[in-house]
Amino acid sequence: MRALLQRVLEAKVVVDGEITGEIQQGILVFLGLGKDDNFEKGKKLIDKILKYRFFDDEQGKMGWNVSQANGSVLLVSQFTLMAQTQKGLRPDFGPAMPPNDAKVLYEQLVDYAKSQFDRVETGIFSADMKVHLVNDGPVTFCLEVE
Repeated sequence: MRALLQRVLEAKVVVDGEITGEIQQGILVFLGLGKDDNFEKGKKLIDKILKYRFFDDEQGKMGWNVSQANGSVLLVSQFTLMAQTQKGLRPDFGPAMPPNDAKVLYEQLVDYAKSQFDRVETGIFSADMKVHLVNDGPVTFCLEVE
């Protein structure tokens, strides 16, 4: 399971011309699910994302998490994060969780995230999403759980 976190000033997901999720300051999370991932791993990752300190505190250091920074989270499914890219010139998506299983787990993780933090927005699983963002910094981190 991988999450690509981007600190943003604003972000939104548009599907078929409609905004499905939109935040101002906060974290845009692209979430990739692998074949061996499960809800327990996902809970650990969501907890880490919500506690991860990469917002500036009073001293200008990355000391605050999203809640302390009064931010929001935009959670977007992103199976391409699981691609193997070491060989060749075309990504291998074999490590990604099959779509039907991934949809169930993604929805469970969205529900969990919303139960832990009240400012969570989402994209739409497997939709052709257009993601708009203003990266703050830019600050981007990749988190993984095994």
